[in-house]
Amino acid sequence: MEHSKTGTRELVIKTAVKVYDTPNMMTKEDQHLLAEAKAAMQDSYSPYSQFKVGAAILLDNGIILRGSNQENAAYSMCICAERVALSTADSQFQGVPVVAIAVTATSKNHDLNKPISPCGACRQAIAESEYKHETAMKIIMQGETGEVYEVASGKDLLPLGFDGSVL
Repeated sequence: MEHSKTGTRELVIKTAVKVYDTPNMMTKEDQHLLAEAKAAMQDSYSPYSQFKVGAAILLDNGIILRGSNQENAAYSMCICAERVALSTADSQFQGVPVVAIAVTATSKNHDLNKPISPCGACRQAIAESEYKHETAMKIIMQGETGEVYEVASGKDLLPLGFDGSVL
């Protein structure tokens, strides 16, 4: 960071994203987690958007939990797949850190051949889980087909995130 004569400076934030051309280039464990996320899409309730999202999380104890998006005619009442899975973990396995999450989606409206990433609310929920458990959460992202993105932590997707340390 360089200081200027005006008292301002520029903060550069970089994120490293590992890109796999296909899922079979990942570890078997990560391939399985992504397959669980794809299976979770079958439980999606998305009659309005036709955009099915599945998430699967790997807990530190080896258990995998699934989540799918659940829509509501009052859109603000919808809940994303990632937050469904994280909430399930918090209610059923309180105190057990999430070490990885895989997210994938499919759409009736168009082909999703590039990775999708968690929305802002889900990024904040991931950051809160990391803060609460003091454990980074690997995030694996894929569309219906195509390459896969992987980041080491929610901080890579929300680098200036808000957490309880400032309260």
